[in-house]
Amino acid sequence: EVQLQASGGGLVQSGGSLRLSCAASGFTFDDYTIAWFRKAPGKKREGVSCISSSGTSYYVDSVKGRFTISRDNAKNTVYLQMNSLKPEDTAVYYCATPGGPKTVLAWWREYEYDYWGQGTQVTVSS
Repeated sequence: EVQLQASGGGLVQSGGSLRLSCAASGFTFDDYTIAWFRKAPGKKREGVSCISSSGTSYYVDSVKGRFTISRDNAKNTVYLQMNSLKPEDTAVYYCATPGGPKTVLAWWREYEYDYWGQGTQVTVSS
């Protein structure tokens, strides 16, 4: 059974940092793309970042230069290092993975992913 466990959220002041973790189990982690999405109140869920099985990373424009995604295949974990946080980064953050070791063409689209973690709340105060 594929499982994703997101953690690391919390309350931080504007300009601060947090590191989110997504621990995975139930599949061959090394072969899968992992993405982070976020859902802010009143807004649609949006793709934040993605890392392919080969380690290629992608970011939405609003977080480029501030967020860094990485993966530790030995620990079956993907990280999202978030620096210079802004109040507009406040959201529930979810990690997600496709249903197989496929090539993700539109990493920012929810339909590319079949499995989702439960989400972790990030709140950035001004």
